[in-house]
Parts: sequence; structure tokens; C-alpha cells
Amino acid sequence: MSQPKLSTQIVHGEQRRKSYHSLTMPIVQTSAFTFENTQALIDFTEAKLWGDPVEREEYSRYGNPTVAAAEAKLAGLEGGEAACLFSSGMAAVTTTLLSLLSSGGHVVLTDDCYRPTSQFATGFLTRYGVEVTQVPMGDYQALAAAIQPNTKVIFSESPTNPFVRVLDLEKLVAIGREYKVKTVVDSTFATPINQRPLEFGVDLVVHSATKYLGGHNDLLAGVVIGSDYQVGAIKETQGMLGDVSDPQTAYLLLRGLKTLELRVLRQNETSARIAYFLAQHPAVQRVHYPSLSSHPDHEVALAQMSGFGGVVSFELDTDLAGVGRFLDHLRIPYIAPSLGGVESLIQPVAIVSYYELSSAERAEQGISDSLVRLAVGIESADDLLADLAQALDKTFQTEATFQTVTGSE
Repeated sequence: MSQPKLSTQIVHGEQRRKSYHSLTMPIVQTSAFTFENTQALIDFTEAKLWGDPVEREEYSRYGNPTVAAAEAKLAGLEGGEAACLFSSGMAAVTTTLLSLLSSGGHVVLTDDCYRPTSQFATGFLTRYGVEVTQVPMGDYQALAAAIQPNTKVIFSESPTNPFVRVLDLEKLVAIGREYKVKTVVDSTFATPINQRPLEFGVDLVVHSATKYLGGHNDLLAGVVIGSDYQVGAIKETQGMLGDVSDPQTAYLLLRGLKTLELRVLRQNETSARIAYFLAQHPAVQRVHYPSLSSHPDHEVALAQMSGFGGVVSFELDTDLAGVGRFLDHLRIPYIAPSLGGVESLIQPVAIVSYYELSSAERAEQGISDSLVRLAVGIESADDLLADLAQALDKTFQTEATFQTVTGSE
């Protein structure tokens, strides 16, 4: 039989025969696994020591059947040989980097990325003798020029957070191979439905499984996917650090994955409609979404993505207080961090991620006070569009009334 299509892998993609003839993967809720006798323990220990295949678990920090099922499914969806599931997306990012880097090493990051990733690199790794260079997203000459003899890793996102920039994966991989540097891409915004970086030659793919993969805003998890060898080394680091996922979370993730394609296709379609609507609205200064021809990576996205994702970022023609009024007028999206779930979530980026900085300091980092990030859920597109329209109308009518009453300009 030929390789099943992705939509079939999403529903199945697990071992067909499960314990107790269960249809769904059982939750193996245990911390330790017993051995029938001492010889069984010796056989298991020797197999691990010599690198032979091991068919069972010993302790849930090193592996659990429910977690292993989720890992196998995620590896298959991305086209990787192996996956390692973590307690959060940040745990996946930090453990992967810690596994690949050591004192005296060097990592290159693109500047438009999830802020905690940037903070971990510049504020934590540097304390332990790792050099960090950040280069402008989309500047591949600068990326190549940043490579040093001690460079071990290039880390980027695609699409990025919060400006939804799209990395040219072919150019990234070419640079990595020319300089013999590992390439790691956080593909959380894309999901395997819209983009599969391993197929372009990227070494490792990271996801915050909290987002689209889980899809219901009810779990925390992360995953790294790649070759058996590279993921195996990361698993060893994970075993020492202990940032593992638990079987209950793995079960919820497996359940959420079964509707991944349905959800993402809906979010792709709705987000494209919202981006177009916002781009035409006089109160919106700029929209960041790859389906728009105005987006700097529009052609790259068309070439390498099958959909553009569920995050639309946009800048309003107002200040931070005006953004707050707009958000408070909305009736459907919740004001909250995170993204990728069935409920639409919205946030003022300046407050959620950069509030400790002054407005001028935020502007130096490219973050305007008017920047809004909308994570589209699976609600009716018509309802979301109507809600955005009424909130924009109320916000800017309120401002016009305020200026008239006070006489301010």
C-alpha cells in the first residue's frame, strides 16, 4: 500500500493494535515500570548500554508508551525519523539549543522571533560562554556573513512571531550546508499542514505543541523532530534536565491532532479573509499576513507553503490606549496570550510581551504601540469579520467624538 495521505496519518498514524484492544491510545499513568525478574532487568540494561533496540520502558522520565505514541505520530506528520516531546514549547527550544551548544560555541538567530527565545539566547546562553548574533529576518547575506568558525547552529522561525515573516528554507539550508552548521526552524505557526521544513533539508523542526497541534488551549507541550541520531542526543539531554511531557498531556495531544487538518484549513481560510478586510480598512495602517501581495515574503510563502496560517498581525492608526479600546469592544476573541486553539485570541503585543520597555525602546525593536496580534480560531468567518468591523467603528467613532468635545487635534 502506498504512503497514506496526511489527513489519514493525522487520524491514524499510531500503532494499530493497542493494549486491551483499545481504539484510542491508553493513558499509561505510571512513573515506573516493573521487571519480571533480575535477568529481565539485566537484559534491558545491557541492551541500553550497547545501543540495541529496547522494546519497553523503565522510568517515565526516559520514556512512556503514551508519550512515545505521540512522538511517533508527530515525527510521521513532519516526515522525520524521530521526535522528542517536552513539557512546553520553550522547553523544546531551550533543551535543543543546550544540546547543540557548549561554551565557546556560537549561534545565529533571526531578529523577528518569539521574544522568550531571543531572551534565552541573549540573556542565558551568553552567561555560559555561548556567543549569540542576531541578524535581520530575510537578509540572507547578513545571515551568511554572521557565520563564524565556532558557529554551531542557525535558529529561526517560519512564519515568525509576531510579524508572520516567512523564511526562505532553501536559502537557509544552502547556507547551513555550505558552512556545515545545523539548521533549526520553529514551525509552530505553520504546522505540518502548511509547511514541512525537513523536506527542504532543515536539520531539526521545533513546535510549541501547546498551539495548533493540541488545538484546544488545554495543554502545554513542545516537540523537536528530526533524524534518529540528532533527536536521540536531545533525548539524552532531556533525560538529565527532566523537562518531559506526561502521559495525560500526550493523550490530549493525540486527541487534538486528529482534527489538526480540519482546524488549520479553516483557520487558513478565515485568516486570509480577515487579512484582506483589514488591509482595506482606513483605520488599519498595516497588515502582516503572507497571503497579501504587500507582505515582504509573499512570493516565498506562495512557493513553499500550502496555507498561510491562523495568525494575522496588524497595526492600527492609534496609540496604545486606542488599541485597548478596540480590544475591549470585541465580543468574540478573548484577550489572552497563546494561539492556535479553537477559540480566537487577541493581544496588544506591546503590553503582553514588551510592557517593561518604554514606547521608544519598543519602537527601536520594531514593536509599535499599535501592533495587534489576532490568533484566529474556528468560529464563523462572517461573525469574526462583523465583530472586527463593529469594534473598529466604535473605537474610531469614540476617538472622533472625544476630539470634538475636547477640542484637541
